[in-house]
Amino acid sequence: MARSTGGDPHIERAYSLTGPDDARALYDEWAATYDADLTGDAQGYVAPSVTADAVVAAAGTAGEMLDAGCGTGLVGVELARRGVGTIDGLDVSPGMLERARATGVYRELREADLTAALELPDDSYDVVVCVGTLTHSHVGPSALSEFVRVIRHGGYLVATVLDDAWESGGYRAEVDRICAGDVVEAVSIEVAPYRSGQDVECRLLVLRVR
Repeated sequence: MARSTGGDPHIERAYSLTGPDDARALYDEWAATYDADLTGDAQGYVAPSVTADAVVAAAGTAGEMLDAGCGTGLVGVELARRGVGTIDGLDVSPGMLERARATGVYRELREADLTAALELPDDSYDVVVCVGTLTHSHVGPSALSEFVRVIRHGGYLVATVLDDAWESGGYRAEVDRICAGDVVEAVSIEVAPYRSGQDVECRLLVLRVR
C-alpha cells in the first residue's frame, strides 16, 4: 500500500522500523527537527491538538494524565494550553524525552518501550493519551490492554490509530475485543485529521474504563 509521507525521509523510515532499538535510533536522530518537520504546512500534524481537544471534552482538565509515546512533547504542550496540570510522559527515545523535558509541562518523564509491559501499577492514571505511536511498525494493538490496565475506574484512554493501519494492523479487532466485556466501553471512534497537509486521517478513540 502506498503511504502518504510527503517525501519526508524520516516518516518513510518510521513506517518500516524493525523494533524498539531501531525506533530509538530514528527518533534520537530526528529529535532536533521533529517539531519543525511535522508541524509545518507540508505535513500539518494536527493530531496533538485534535486529541487534546478530545481529552478535555471527555475527561476535563483535572486528574493525572499519562502521555504514552510523548515524543518531543507536542501533546503535552497542547494539554497544558487547555489547562491540564498533571502530565507524565513515556517514550522510547532519550533524545525525544530531552526535547519534551524542555517544554516544562511534564511532571515526570521516563524512557519506556511501549511494546512491552509498562512498569506501572494498576490504576495509576485518570487518563492515558497516545498519539502517533499506534501506527505502522511502531506499537501494536496489544498495547491498548496495557494502557487500560493503568487507567483508574471511570478514566479514559484517548488515542489515535493511523487510518490505513486501523484494520490491517489489527487495532479495530483489538478495540472490539476489549470493548466486548464489562471493563471498557467505546465512547466514540471517529475519523479525524492526522497530518492534514497530506490528507492523512486517523481513528480517534475515546474509550472509558468502567
